[in-house]
Amino acid sequence: MDYKTVIEENNKIIIKDIKNFELPHIFDCGQCFRWNKQENNNYIGVAFERVIEIEKDGNDVIIYNSNLEDFNNIWCDYFDLKRNYSHIKEELSKDQLLKKAVDFGYGIRLLQQEPFEILLSFIISANNRIPMIMRAIENISKKYGKPVDYKGNRYYTFPSPEVLSEVSLEDIEKLGVGFRGKYIFEAIKDVVEHKYSLIDIKNSNDDICHEGLIQFKGVGPKVADCIMLFSMQKYSAFPVDVWVKRAMQFFYLAPDVSLPKIRAFARNKFNDLSGFAQQYLFYYARENNIKIE
Repeated sequence: MDYKTVIEENNKIIIKDIKNFELPHIFDCGQCFRWNKQENNNYIGVAFERVIEIEKDGNDVIIYNSNLEDFNNIWCDYFDLKRNYSHIKEELSKDQLLKKAVDFGYGIRLLQQEPFEILLSFIISANNRIPMIMRAIENISKKYGKPVDYKGNRYYTFPSPEVLSEVSLEDIEKLGVGFRGKYIFEAIKDVVEHKYSLIDIKNSNDDICHEGLIQFKGVGPKVADCIMLFSMQKYSAFPVDVWVKRAMQFFYLAPDVSLPKIRAFARNKFNDLSGFAQQYLFYYARENNIKIE
């Protein structure tokens, strides 16, 4: 584990002496859409029907609006705290090119998010910008989720498949999801009617998981990789977006290599650590605004 001990006091949790945990690296690396940076540099987010605030204080992480029971049942896994990221970074840094990206995003952790929410979130993400994605997910939550109050502000949980199954296509299309409305509508229907089981897909091996996800309309190879990586703990997944493509071309490949070939090259090179490598590469490329001539 990457921390020493956990203390509960006054509706907060203090994780002592934590390693490999930097808030911007975790929340701004493309894996989540419901975390917002505050003026004091803390982040407030909604997950698993709860609102929490995260602060980094020296070598400690403080989780406000929480308790030890929730930490043990939710947040320890959500923040992937049982994993030794020092070992992962050591392995990936054997590649001197990748070491630059690892050193830059040294505090990244892969969140273990809820599969249904991530399925819809990354359907929304297709050909979309992050502010628009965040707004659409917030619209869905505000309209159909449950209200949760924190510090005088109202937040909204992400609605269940059963709740969303009562919503018409026309109403979904009013939530700022663009052309993706029909895909969202179909995905909700497929989950509720048990056409495809997210639990079974998650419990299958990585390649079968990928094949299972692309059965959903609106889910292509890249979106499937995102869902696998960010909610199903499939770490051979390697989502290739514009930033990862640029990073792979910048470090390893010729500019004209296709997206499927980039994915195959990366999975062969990084194996079961592909997803971790992808996050370091994405964060490095985007934050440094890498461009390929």
